[in-house]
Amino acid sequence: MVNARRQSAAFLLTAAIAALSPGNAHGMEFDGYVRSGFGGSSGGDSQACFQLPGAETKFRLGNECEQYAELGLRQDIATLADDSRFGFYGMVSLYNDYDQSLTFDDGNGRTRLPQAYAYWRGAKALNGGTAWIGRRYYKRRHVEITDFFYWNQSATGFGFDGVKIGALEYSYVFSRRDNVEQSHAVTRHDFNVGGIAVNPGGELELGVSYIDEPSRPGAHSGWYFGAQHVQSFTPDTKNTFALQYGAGPGTGLGYTGDVTLGGDDRSWRILDYFDWQVTPRFGGELQVVYQEDFRDQGRDQDWLSIGARPVYAITRHFKLAVELGHDRVRTGGDTRHLDKLTIAPAWSPMGPRFTTRPELRFFVTYAQWNAAAQSAAAPGTAISPSGSSGFDLHGLTFGVQFEYSWK
Repeated sequence: MVNARRQSAAFLLTAAIAALSPGNAHGMEFDGYVRSGFGGSSGGDSQACFQLPGAETKFRLGNECEQYAELGLRQDIATLADDSRFGFYGMVSLYNDYDQSLTFDDGNGRTRLPQAYAYWRGAKALNGGTAWIGRRYYKRRHVEITDFFYWNQSATGFGFDGVKIGALEYSYVFSRRDNVEQSHAVTRHDFNVGGIAVNPGGELELGVSYIDEPSRPGAHSGWYFGAQHVQSFTPDTKNTFALQYGAGPGTGLGYTGDVTLGGDDRSWRILDYFDWQVTPRFGGELQVVYQEDFRDQGRDQDWLSIGARPVYAITRHFKLAVELGHDRVRTGGDTRHLDKLTIAPAWSPMGPRFTTRPELRFFVTYAQWNAAAQSAAAPGTAISPSGSSGFDLHGLTFGVQFEYSWK
């Protein structure tokens, strides 16, 4: 642990020096993301965060209870005669719960190295594609308002990305781990075809995954299929529709799922989200997700999530965001639900658009849930009887948050 902290500190120092030095002009790039804040609850406790048990996500505006940062550094090492480049990319992530000392260790949070890989990009031999090896965030499809990475092929392994054959782009990944938290290595193969022009302004991508059977008792192989259509109306307004299906460990639907699940265990998901910026001052995002899980042992479940975050800029730098979300989970004869509303005035020095960062927000969040949701909640979580609201079926939080991402 001590060595890991020293390595992380050394990486952060290197990244900070790189960001401030003229070395950036020689192929070095510094990127990152940070969010930080503090808040309270109506019961007098620290800010609580509301998520329905069984739901894979929560609506995140005014509903995040941690300090988090990702700091990345890219360095091109060599440029070849065909203008392709060899290089390295590394990233440190820092996580710390609210109301804890900023030590970023296992007691209060965590420090990880989620990305560390070498690449060869723009390779003529790959028709302009990229070859890479290491640990990498890869093809992470993301819904902004819920922070939902619904299709995520991040991996520790190697791959070939964006290899053009005709009008299409092909990608392949061999991996052993989805992320640094995965305890056991599992062999997985991902194959994608993108750039399929199916209609004016519309593009289709298809992907399949095969998960080998691990060599340990009770484990099974599995598979996954995903299809995604993105319809662009303007550069800032588009609709994304995805359909996903998996069996066995493929029920992770874009991740490696539970390897103890067999072929009779299945999951499918349909997802649609709409991003709009219809005027320079009015933008936002709408999300609809429905997922069903069928389990051989009778632990069937379905999950519905509907919500939106419209944002209107009153002036060039002052915006008002409102986020309303509803989650429902049905399992074992119970129906759980949670509704959440956040009102958040925000200030940004970079302009009025929905995605503009950095942004400083003040927020008030109200949530309500039913008794079935409260009974299913883990002890100490916001909606459990031992949480900030006690035996009430509603709660109120408030606070301030800063968020920024840069390339």
